[in-house]
Amino acid sequence: MENYKHILLAVDFYENSETVTNKAADLAEKYQAKLSIVHVVDSLPITDAVYGTDIPFNMDLTAELMAGAKTRLVKLAERLGVPEDRLSLEMGSPKTEIIRIAEEKKVDLIVLGSHGRHGLGLLLGSTANGVLHHASCDVLAVRLQDN
Repeated sequence: MENYKHILLAVDFYENSETVTNKAADLAEKYQAKLSIVHVVDSLPITDAVYGTDIPFNMDLTAELMAGAKTRLVKLAERLGVPEDRLSLEMGSPKTEIIRIAEEKKVDLIVLGSHGRHGLGLLLGSTANGVLHHASCDVLAVRLQDN
């Protein structure tokens, strides 16, 4: 097995994200690999059942979400010693954006969390599952325990 050279940590900033962060940092140290970080603000459209149209997010709310995410991303990067040019803050479909960033940055491992949902949660789709099945590099899905 060849050593990993560039690892992409996909963070969602949920309560258990520290487990995923620590795993990615440990792997980067073990392999002496570059570590990059991506966070994707999900841009789910709001639909109005009466009119059947998509109503875009309020632009002020979007700007606020992005600003808050940027602050958390920068703090995490500072703690891990990741330079700003290896940070990505995106808006869109998390699985699509994570895969796109991984390809652009030519990473050879994506590390993300997986809640291992079943039933309805699984039917609605999982970011980890989508990334696992569509990424062109290795993917480590770190099992997270739901409280």
